[in-house]
Amino acid sequence: MKILVPNTIELDLTDLASSGDEIVVYEVDKAIPGEHRDAEVLVVWRNTSDNLSDAARAMPGLRLVQTLAAGPDSVLAAGFADTVAITSGRSLHDGPVAEHALALILAAVRRLDVLMESQKSGTWNQPYNAEQSNPATEQLYTLDGAKVTIWGFGSIAGRLAPLLAALGAEVTGVASSKGERYGFPVVAADGFPEVLRSTDVLISILPATPETTDALNDEVLRQLPASAVFVNVGRGATVDEGALLGALREGRLRAAALDVTRIEPLPADSELWSAPNLIITPHVAGNRPKGSAKLVLANISALKEGKPLTNQVAG
Repeated sequence: MKILVPNTIELDLTDLASSGDEIVVYEVDKAIPGEHRDAEVLVVWRNTSDNLSDAARAMPGLRLVQTLAAGPDSVLAAGFADTVAITSGRSLHDGPVAEHALALILAAVRRLDVLMESQKSGTWNQPYNAEQSNPATEQLYTLDGAKVTIWGFGSIAGRLAPLLAALGAEVTGVASSKGERYGFPVVAADGFPEVLRSTDVLISILPATPETTDALNDEVLRQLPASAVFVNVGRGATVDEGALLGALREGRLRAAALDVTRIEPLPADSELWSAPNLIITPHVAGNRPKGSAKLVLANISALKEGKPLTNQVAG
């Protein structure tokens, strides 16, 4: 079996090579070379859309596309045949994304952006000190006792929620169906508005799908308390950025932190850069898939044996 692996990550696939499989490294920003278009497996990581579209058109023998990204949206949009199995990198990013999400949550809740500005100007910010220790406002500056809602309660949320709970937060998930996941209560869409009204921190880990486009819109933002914080470590397409800007500028949202934006890299002239009370990081929450080789090996083995694939999303 010929397996194409991207030049954007090192994968230890020596077990496959020693068993006679051909491992070929390809460039993710160029067309697949003609002599390798007969490959049966394509591993994807940070590929350009042109590269993926070319692979979808020019690789008739393809049986499996394994993306190492948690969200398979770019692969699903490339136009691979229905006969090609597509598997995601779900769970590979749980640790890194949970860590970064926690960092953004704490930075926004504790308003470290305000303190960084004070540091730049050489100011010992006494007003901040007074406000965060004032009994009337101190609850805004802590996760202890905060009601935290995680929108998109998958495996990343399963890693993040216990960390928040350990700091004293009351965590509620939002998913396609209600119940309990990872030991936390989860509501469905019909219970979301009620949860929003008492949410202190709303965290989005939503994937990019037609159904989640602009999920965070003006209607949702107006249901949040003005003292709430919003954090997005999911996908930029899930946020109506105009509505978010309006809420921040009008003081209807205390603060926000975005690791993802609709256009990436975020253009220098984007209004988001100068939005009040907004923290931006350049899509760095993930980008460090853990256990990639193990997942690739498991799915190739399953493919050979005709067994169910891990994280299959199409095909």
